[in-house]
Amino acid sequence: MLRYAAIDIGSNAVRLLIADINTSSKKPSFKKNTLIRVPLRLGDDAFLNKEISKKKQEDLYKTMLSFKNLMEVYRVEKYIACATSAMREAKNAAILIEKIKSEIGLTIEVVEGQQEANIIYANHIEESLDVKKSYLYVDVGGGSTELSVFEEKKLVASKSFNIGTIRILDNKDDKETWDEMHEWIKKHTKSLKHLAGIGTGGNINKLFRMSGKKEGQPLNILKLKALYHQLNALSLKERILQLKLNPDRADVIIPACDIYLTVLKWAGIKQIYVPRVGMVDGIINLLIEENLGYN
Repeated sequence: MLRYAAIDIGSNAVRLLIADINTSSKKPSFKKNTLIRVPLRLGDDAFLNKEISKKKQEDLYKTMLSFKNLMEVYRVEKYIACATSAMREAKNAAILIEKIKSEIGLTIEVVEGQQEANIIYANHIEESLDVKKSYLYVDVGGGSTELSVFEEKKLVASKSFNIGTIRILDNKDDKETWDEMHEWIKKHTKSLKHLAGIGTGGNINKLFRMSGKKEGQPLNILKLKALYHQLNALSLKERILQLKLNPDRADVIIPACDIYLTVLKWAGIKQIYVPRVGMVDGIINLLIEENLGYN
């Protein structure tokens, strides 16, 4: 069995996806085998202090060591490890990455915002889109939000903005960036008819599950607003106990919902599709394209 792995070192959580690659058909595909999520919250350090604290450096080191051991046990043939917004901003990221490489043997690449958008785009969501519609693809993370516009199944514009859930919780999002995002959305969507949204990221996945919608159905903006008000009416503790949310999901889900609602409102979008893919899925698809070709 051919296996690839993807590591996503995000601002809120660090993820490892081990995937089984199917090479028997003309177009290679993958099935998720194991997905592990560790809520390290590197963004709190990076956005507030511009560096990763000693404690979180140790936590990341131990996590990467565990991931390396797991990949060996699963006999993973190839992997890509990407670090995003938090590691982009931490001044000591390069030293930490070098230590992990020399002592553990894992290579980590810090990707720029546009690269991050490209990796998420590698999921080829456009293949399942309705050619009659245009789409705004919204991926919300802890440190940044990636937006991509599709018209007739083709990518026509893409940009990353430093607006994310951890940044908002830490009061490190600024009005200028929100204004820039507003202008970009206006510029790239105003001429588009039949515009729908596509949402990816752990928070929109959770919101979709909470909505009770069946997979493949779009989530209406009114339902998303209702969920937002429901979450806002509860304390953090109530969200954990009553809604059974993980503690590291219970606080970020509200700013995430706020970002999605704001983007949809600015673009005049009434419904959003949630395909439940993210950065790690995009990395696996990149590995398939690079090593097995993509038709």
